[in-house]
Amino acid sequence: MNARDDTAQPHLPTRGSSQGGLRQYNERVVLQAVRMHGALPAADIARLTHLTAQTVSLITKRLLDDGLLLKGEPQRGRVGQPSVPLRLDPDGALAIGIKVGRRSLDVLLVDFTGAVRGRWTLQYRYADPTAVLGEIALRLKDIRRKLPPVQRERVQGIGIAAPLSLGGWQQLLGFPARVAEQWNRIDLRAEVARLTELPVELIKDTAAACVAELVAGRGRSVKSFLYVFVDTFIGGGLVLDSHLRAGATGNAGAVGSLPLGLPRARGDAPPQLLSVASLLNLEQLYAQAGLDTAATTDARALQAPWRTHTERWLARAGAAIAQAVHSAACLLDLDSVILDGSFSRELLAELLAHSTRAMALYSWEGVRQPTLLAGTIGSDARALGGALLPLYANFAPDRDLFLKLEA
Repeated sequence: MNARDDTAQPHLPTRGSSQGGLRQYNERVVLQAVRMHGALPAADIARLTHLTAQTVSLITKRLLDDGLLLKGEPQRGRVGQPSVPLRLDPDGALAIGIKVGRRSLDVLLVDFTGAVRGRWTLQYRYADPTAVLGEIALRLKDIRRKLPPVQRERVQGIGIAAPLSLGGWQQLLGFPARVAEQWNRIDLRAEVARLTELPVELIKDTAAACVAELVAGRGRSVKSFLYVFVDTFIGGGLVLDSHLRAGATGNAGAVGSLPLGLPRARGDAPPQLLSVASLLNLEQLYAQAGLDTAATTDARALQAPWRTHTERWLARAGAAIAQAVHSAACLLDLDSVILDGSFSRELLAELLAHSTRAMALYSWEGVRQPTLLAGTIGSDARALGGALLPLYANFAPDRDLFLKLEA
């Protein structure tokens, strides 16, 4: 989850100011520099943040006293005193990420470095509001009970990642109409807020996954990218100039709704990307063959007898994703397209290969072909992205790094 390219130069803002009155901002700039570059001696922090050595010395002393930084082992250079690298203290802050999905619920306890300290998962055929909220209440109580008082006070908040319409596609997903009606009436953020005294934020699930990739994955080195996440339904997010772009309604990057062709007649709309390249389509192929549909998320998907049906899905999904990438590239000047999903890394590699081959069938004249890359986070991406929201709200210099939540 914390994988990164150590040779890449992070693009997120780490520049401070030596003017007075900016103490908190400069502290956040220093923390951001350490988060993005790893353990650093004070001299390197000063160079990266453009702060004076004296300012950095004062800031790092405060951050060490506050339990947000830790000293590493002194490192001797060729001349002068040994340098002491400073790194984030994992216990410095904690956050809770909750992914409410159409097939499962994930609750993560995440530390200051973004590492997962605890994970709880509930699988279900469809998301029943009563069961989902009951499980969330249970897990929040578990976390509070298991944490010692000192760490309990360091929990910054809760970030929820959920589809914009949990009551949508009721017939396609095969759940009762009453459940759809319940979700349409529920304010999920408000319901979870009633269960805790912690601040609670809500973000679209695929946007949350995009946040995780932006902060803890390839976003460290890729400035502008379309993010595509394959789950029950395929969806995505859009990052431009190292910022997640939400759009007017919070739905920017909603690649699942992209049409795959032109209407043939009035009322005969072309299929959408989500109707071809979602894991639900693979589930349906397995179900028609009498196979366990849970194999979509594990290694069995590439083993007999599932393999034959998986190959059929890969061919169609890869071609559809390639069309979506081409359409996006014609509208946006992207460095890359990052593809990830809630399945095995082996199946991700296969989908990436099929999509890459299909992209070669298009004419790229007049438009730059973006690089297609594998995401680095996987199934935890949505819940992790949710947990990163309160951490960045309290410790990052740029509060609008992801999106304006108040909008």
